[in-house]
Amino acid sequence: MVRITTTGTVRERHAALLAGLHALPAVLLDQAPVLCAADEPLPPRRGGAGAVMLAQLDRGALCEKPGGTLVLGCDRTDPEGTRAALLAAIAPGGMPIADDPASLALLGLAERVADSDIPVLVEGPTGTGKEVLARFLHAASPRRDGPFVAVNCAAMPEAMLEALLFGHRKGAFTGASEASEGFFRAADGGTLLLDEIGELPLALQAKLLRALQEGEVVPLGATAPVKVDVRVVACTNRHLPREVEQGRFREDLYYRLNVFPLRLSALRDRVRDIAPLAFAMVIRHGLGGGRVRWIAPAALALLRSHPWPGNVRELENVMRRALLLAGDRSTILPEDIRFDAAVRPVDDQPARSEPDGSLSDIAFRSEAEAILRVLDECGGHRGDTARKLGISERTLRYRLAQMRDCGLAAAGGRA
Repeated sequence: MVRITTTGTVRERHAALLAGLHALPAVLLDQAPVLCAADEPLPPRRGGAGAVMLAQLDRGALCEKPGGTLVLGCDRTDPEGTRAALLAAIAPGGMPIADDPASLALLGLAERVADSDIPVLVEGPTGTGKEVLARFLHAASPRRDGPFVAVNCAAMPEAMLEALLFGHRKGAFTGASEASEGFFRAADGGTLLLDEIGELPLALQAKLLRALQEGEVVPLGATAPVKVDVRVVACTNRHLPREVEQGRFREDLYYRLNVFPLRLSALRDRVRDIAPLAFAMVIRHGLGGGRVRWIAPAALALLRSHPWPGNVRELENVMRRALLLAGDRSTILPEDIRFDAAVRPVDDQPARSEPDGSLSDIAFRSEAEAILRVLDECGGHRGDTARKLGISERTLRYRLAQMRDCGLAAAGGRA
């Protein structure tokens, strides 16, 4: 019997897992299958029982039995694949999956911070898993039984943002036919995730600061504050100190949120996370119906060599594509790995002696060239670019997304 603990700190659980992995070859020589038992029941990944059964095979394999038990076929010639697959298999659904030392250190730090109620600022590039880390903070905290409310500050209509965050009374504004408690009160006793905090308008930043300092909110139309017990986790892909310097983010709010910053690195900087994350995508999207799946060592090597400009979000796209291309084959091969088309600025495109394509194509390219030129002049800052072009930042984000989809540019800039 190989016993893998699910108790203790992140580092203790990881050490127990590695000890179990080292013991596997000897155990599997004598008996198979082996139940990978835990000190406490593993949380279900997708509504199943969460158990993992290990068996020695002549090739690596993953499949799901009725009831949610995951069967992991261990190939002694592929220890790295076995290690990555087991890390992915025992991870609770929606929680971080890590094998890189830097990632494990960050999770260990987050676990210590989770015990307190101090605000946490999670920084990192787009697609690195900031919301996943925020959910981990909540799950590891004494507030785990309370609500977890996630709010994307960039996705809410600016005119309604205050009412959505702090609530409103009936009749507080046109169309307010019923009262609403708002996200702060909805998260009472739990955790409120404010994603894209750098997108919050300055006027609301002052009210957010008061809510953090006083532990109370004033709903629209109300005259008395309402007490709330909320732990705030804020996420951003912006460089907030620069936003403070340029007057777009309040300095006092920044220091209030920045009590304990946690920074997620780009995926290319934590290479050892790539394989377990890839296997997690296989478990999430490629099993069911008794289907057997595995990622060949050569395919894993190809994944590790990619720079991943889109981070974990891009990895998920690549793995979903690979599962489709693999079809009925049980193993994902290197030829199934198709990365997003290489993108480059329009200025790097080969020169043409004369324009071709339809009038709309020519207009689109001209507009793209203008946007990229101004984006470069503004140091990649989207807000400054939008103001210089005379368009809204939302319109600029839409145009940049169109350009990326057409392969015209690695258009993104910084918010």
